[in-house]
Amino acid sequence: MRRVAITGLGVIAPLGNSVDELFTNLVAGRSGVRRLAPPLVERLKSPIGAAVDFDGNMHFPLTRLRLLDRVSQLALVASAQAIADAKLDFAGERRERCGVCVGTAMGGAESTDEGYQTIYALQSDRVKPYSVLTAMSNAPASWIGIDHGLCGPNLTYSTACSSSAVAIGEAASKIRYGDADVMLAGGAEAPLTFGVLRAWEAMRTLATEDPQDPSASCRPFAGTRTGLVLGEGAAFVVLEEWSHAVARGAPIHAELSGYGLTTDTAHITRPTVEGQASAMRAALSSAGVHPDAIDYVNAHGTGTLQNDVVETAALKEIFGARAYQVPVSSTKSMHGHLLGASGALEFVIAVASLERGIVPPTMHLDSPDPDCDLDYVAGRARIGVPLRTVMSNSFAFGGTNAVLVAACGVPRP
Repeated sequence: MRRVAITGLGVIAPLGNSVDELFTNLVAGRSGVRRLAPPLVERLKSPIGAAVDFDGNMHFPLTRLRLLDRVSQLALVASAQAIADAKLDFAGERRERCGVCVGTAMGGAESTDEGYQTIYALQSDRVKPYSVLTAMSNAPASWIGIDHGLCGPNLTYSTACSSSAVAIGEAASKIRYGDADVMLAGGAEAPLTFGVLRAWEAMRTLATEDPQDPSASCRPFAGTRTGLVLGEGAAFVVLEEWSHAVARGAPIHAELSGYGLTTDTAHITRPTVEGQASAMRAALSSAGVHPDAIDYVNAHGTGTLQNDVVETAALKEIFGARAYQVPVSSTKSMHGHLLGASGALEFVIAVASLERGIVPPTMHLDSPDPDCDLDYVAGRARIGVPLRTVMSNSFAFGGTNAVLVAACGVPRP
């Protein structure tokens, strides 16, 4: 089975539009959660979110913007950043051996919202002619493939909050089993529309706004946690067959060594300890490592009452007594929950942690929950940590659990 090198990283995120900017802000414990701007806040009970500093007009001509929902804009810019980081020129590649895998939960939510507003609220028939093309979930992957002339597999995965972790794992499988040499993989989400926010409010899963500090509203693993905070953004990695990357002298950030994918069938929204533990176990088996090899876990850590307790118990099941010595952090406390793009963003963060020897913190963890008693790196980043292997967890409504493992990119027999 072929090895998979991670040669490129790209992000457009609430805390920065480059990996360096994002990671600097994470280490500083800054939050990208804010009170949303009008008119979004006017009818929302939870008027907070984690938006990106992004203007499509700075990246695309107006003629093209008409064809691109915000989710596609974010995906195109983040993926181009990853390609540039990998120093990859597709002109010299066999394009039929290069593909794209993208994860998204909501797809073109902005276009869908706008269309419904036109039809139902304004009672107008003047729907934009490209509404289908902008709203369809596979638009981001399709546009990436078109822009770079990638003729290999072009696939979109929609498994709620684990979508982009699945996309990265499945892209790695394409390389491992010889179906591709290069895969661009990641996720994008732009859910900060009134319709999406109101629907999530109706589920009673969104965090209550902190009246003293809205930026501290997302509190994973804390006894005072009240729910998740939605965010937007995109994150991508370039994956290559190891010898292909070495042959062209590519920068190798790390090796994607493990991928676990299991399904929790107990309930469509309620996770189980065994469901989450089975995905971690599968990822470790795929990587060929013992749980003792894991030096850091970027947790799913949504800040909901149910998930954080279940994930804590699942980590204990996997790591046993050592669970209390493994640093675990939820960076969602700072960048929010990007739904289908979360897995990719958090995997990029885990790889950046591995390279830098720095574990980002879980912020706003001032009131511990006795049922969440692991080392969550509360309040302050940990610098100078010898990291060799890291894990990133992504668990989802619908029960699709995906776990990725990355290791230092060192040669091995």
